[in-house]
Amino acid sequence: MQSESLIGPLMQSISHQHWKVRVAVIEATGTVIQFGSGKSVDDVLPHFAQRLFDDVPQVRQAVTRSRPGLGCRELVFRNLSKILPAICHDITDWVVGTRVKSAQLLAVLLLHAEAHITQHLEPVLRTLLRACADEETAVVRSCRRSAELIGTFVSPEVFLKLILSTLRKSPSPSGLLVLASLIRGCPREALRPHVKVIAVELAHAHICQGSEKDCRGAGVPLVEVLVTVLALWGPAGLGAKVQETLAELAAVESMDGSQELFRAHVGALLERLAASHQDWTSHSKELLQFDVVLTHSGPALGEVLPQLVPILRSCLQPARDPAMRLKLFSTLTGLLLGARETVDSQGQFHGYLDTLIKDIFVPNLQWHAGRTAAAIRTAAVSCLWALVSSGVLSDEQIQEVQEMLMPQILTTLEEDSQMTRLISCRIINVFLKTSDGVIDPDKFIKIYPELLKRLDDVSNEVRLAATSTLVTWLERVRNEAGKCYYQSNIQHLYRELLVYLDDPESAIQDAVLEALKAGSVLFPDLLVREMEAVLHKHRSPTHCEQLLQHLQALPPAP
Repeated sequence: MQSESLIGPLMQSISHQHWKVRVAVIEATGTVIQFGSGKSVDDVLPHFAQRLFDDVPQVRQAVTRSRPGLGCRELVFRNLSKILPAICHDITDWVVGTRVKSAQLLAVLLLHAEAHITQHLEPVLRTLLRACADEETAVVRSCRRSAELIGTFVSPEVFLKLILSTLRKSPSPSGLLVLASLIRGCPREALRPHVKVIAVELAHAHICQGSEKDCRGAGVPLVEVLVTVLALWGPAGLGAKVQETLAELAAVESMDGSQELFRAHVGALLERLAASHQDWTSHSKELLQFDVVLTHSGPALGEVLPQLVPILRSCLQPARDPAMRLKLFSTLTGLLLGARETVDSQGQFHGYLDTLIKDIFVPNLQWHAGRTAAAIRTAAVSCLWALVSSGVLSDEQIQEVQEMLMPQILTTLEEDSQMTRLISCRIINVFLKTSDGVIDPDKFIKIYPELLKRLDDVSNEVRLAATSTLVTWLERVRNEAGKCYYQSNIQHLYRELLVYLDDPESAIQDAVLEALKAGSVLFPDLLVREMEAVLHKHRSPTHCEQLLQHLQALPPAP
């Protein structure tokens, strides 16, 4: 049987470092054995025995979870009519501890009573409706568990008749909560014939359009539900409906649109997501929820940077899932392109610039072998371009970025991806325009040879971008006080650019001509000598003559 082939991989994962995975493996193993072959029991038992000594209580409980014994079930059934009235009374007691313990005991009794609870169903449901409106989370949690057990053991035809009649008379949040728990516990095959009836009842105006002040306190979980649906809607086509529902929820909470709704709840949403971000992969539902929160919160993101940046920093470390990092870089790029309306809406984003550069960009721009690593470098370069071109950084802040990232960006000029090379040229251009002579001369000299190499690029777009950046580099030299320090380097640059002045592509010729004109004011006599040395080698002297006319029109050096 196919089940036997699943036992091996499951047993390899039963000691996984994350306890939630271990619990899931134990539950999956139980299902495989239950619906598969009993031959695997001997293979599983030693591993389960080890999990009985697991450090996490939830893992130990998962191993020992089983149906209560027959004697216990029979004892509860015989005495249920005596115990149940007292529990239903105490579950609404004024003492919190009494209510909590009574709710917990009710769930245990229902677990043992199983289908025998049917004859006591009406008073139990009435009790759950009152208890689910309790202020104590522990009481509500136990009552939801009780309702799930009722859904499991009682026919939906029976419990729906009682709960739906109650909702028709007096709809309430607690009633809907009980109904949801009943549905959650009910087996799919048993519930299927009644789905339409439930949907029709919920669609009635007095239920689906009703609103109470008490519902406003449920804003965070409701937004979380809608965010989850928006993240997972896929082919179901629910995107427009979710947006409509968000607008309606905002109106109920007296807010002006969904963005203000996210602004009120984005902190709580990020706090809930942060609890599990260490375990995210590209397949995690939480990652999809996080993406929805980022793309829909707008200016509210600028108010939650202390919560947002640590999540990004953790998830974008090189050791994390590559596909997840690509997804997050893409989302972050979109945010940074509109930074003034998103992460910098409060003008505080600069305070996290150091973390962004050192902990996110530097590690992800380092070279590693493989196509996946190259794709991540491309994503990181695109994200950096969005940052430096967004307009939220001052010249001084861009200079700080340049000091930390210039070596890595020069390296990315050699990437196989044309897009990476092109964006890298543009980033270096921005770095040079804002440097204003503050780059160390030794580091400054190392820039132009890398740009010269790009003039041989297979892409004309990259060649033009590199030429434009060389123009900026020459302008920076012109502003330097000690430009004579660069004379030998400028001479080499003149010589190389004159070769490309005779390039087969006219666009490249024009761009190189502009670069030579920009640099001609540095050492015009030197440029004339270099040009005369190669003039006879050019196929057409047109551009050389234009450059010579430009040189002759220059004012004499002082």
